[in-house]
This record gives sequence, structure tokens and C-alpha cells, in this order.
Amino acid sequence: IAAFGGCLVVNRSIDKTTAEMVSKNYLEVIAAPDFEEGTVEILSKRKNLRIIRISKIYELEKYRTIRFVDFKSLIDGGVIVQQSPINKIKTKEDFLLARTIYQGKEYIIERMPTEEEYDDMLFGWNVEQGITSNSVIYVKDGVTVGIGTGEQDRVGVAEIAVFKAYTKYADALCFKRYGIPYKTFELDVKNGKRNKDALLEIDEETKKNKGGLVGSIMVSDAFFPFRDGVDIGIKEGITGIVQPGGSERDFESIIACNEANPKVTMVYTGQRAFKH
Repeated sequence: IAAFGGCLVVNRSIDKTTAEMVSKNYLEVIAAPDFEEGTVEILSKRKNLRIIRISKIYELEKYRTIRFVDFKSLIDGGVIVQQSPINKIKTKEDFLLARTIYQGKEYIIERMPTEEEYDDMLFGWNVEQGITSNSVIYVKDGVTVGIGTGEQDRVGVAEIAVFKAYTKYADALCFKRYGIPYKTFELDVKNGKRNKDALLEIDEETKKNKGGLVGSIMVSDAFFPFRDGVDIGIKEGITGIVQPGGSERDFESIIACNEANPKVTMVYTGQRAFKH
């Protein structure tokens, strides 16, 4: 977790158990509709933590389908005025099973998503709305596994997300076993303070489990121009893909999914999720 500048926002009251957990970690902001008695005192132990009460945070839901005017300042002094985007994907029925026609031949994805995969697809596409493009993310069981963001090419951003998944997986293993971050442990090994074999064990387990990517859903904020980006996810064990679709070579991505063993499912959203 990138702690500096980190914010925790929840949609229910903070209790003492949660406050204790939060106070043990570095955050700069915590926001909630309310704070139970005694929790503010616990949170106040963290120096410079901003505690914000948003009593009607639940009303934010009302604005999901309301456009607002978005202003973007340009370096030459110009201003772009545009409407904010609206995510049209609300339920699994809004997804389109991937299919396309190329040179008179129809290509259709061969495996339908499971209910669990649909849940992660919806979650991942909602998360994707707020990530700086170009981006590719991997999600599993309602949690982001790896986030690649702010790149110019789709292959590169897919690889960055894989790298993030591996490094965060190793970091979590290290913290769980030894109570310190991976990089701190690595430095201790270099300085002869810890056993190198323990570090290699973490590396091997991370590689074996592919950074937790096996069984995840790959989500892209724009179409894959070629199958190479899709192949990166398949290599890491993804089971499904969410993307807008619309590439002239969508058939390549469909072929890649159908060739995978086991087969990978893929759906289209029909809209991009660009955020610059």
C-alpha cells in the first residue's frame, strides 16, 4: 500500500475494532458517516491523521447517473469543457459476450462467465472508472490484485499490473511471516542480518502462485489492438476478461481466449473507461 497520501473512506460507522486496526497503520485521512464513542480518541493517536465525518455519505449513490461539467486546464492556457462520463454497466446483463466478424467469418467466445466471474467483472469495471488511462487491472474475489496505470501501450500496462501483483503478493507474505515489508527484509539479507533462504522461499512461493493472479479477471479501459495484451493475462492464469471491444482485430483476442487451457471467457462493455 502506498501509505503517503493514503485515504480510507467507508460507508458505515467506525467501531473501536476498526479504529484500533487503522491506528496501527499510516494513513492521512479517514472519512465515515459516523464514529462510535471512543473511536476518535483511538484514531487521534496517529499524528496528523485527518478525521472527517460525512453524515450523508450514502447520498453519493444518487450522483452515479448525473453528469457534471468537467473542466480541464491546458498548458497553453486553454480550457476543455466537457460532460463527465457515465458508466453504463450496472448489471451482468449489460455486458456483451465477445463476438466479432472478420473477413466474413464470425468469431464467438466459447465459454460463458460464471456468476462469481460476473461479480468480479462488475467490480473491476467499476474500479476501472477511477484509474488513470491507459490502464489494465486484475481483480479477484472483490479485491484488486494488480493495477497498471498511466501508460501509452496496452501490453506495457498489462505487464506493469502483473509486476505489481507479484511485488505486492511477496510483500504481503513477508509482512505476514516476519512483520516487516519485503524491501526491508531484502536489505537485512544484504547486510547479513537475516537468512537469505527465507527470502528465496518467499520469492519461490510468489512465483508458484503467480502473485495471486490465478483465477483473476483482467480488466482493460480500452480495446486490445492485438492479442499480445490478452496473452499476458492468460499466461498468468486469468479466467476472464472485460474490455470495451471494437478493435479491427478483436478476433485475435477471441481466438486467444478460446485456445487457452482452460478456456478464458471475455465480455465487452461497449464503452471505454478513459480517465486522463
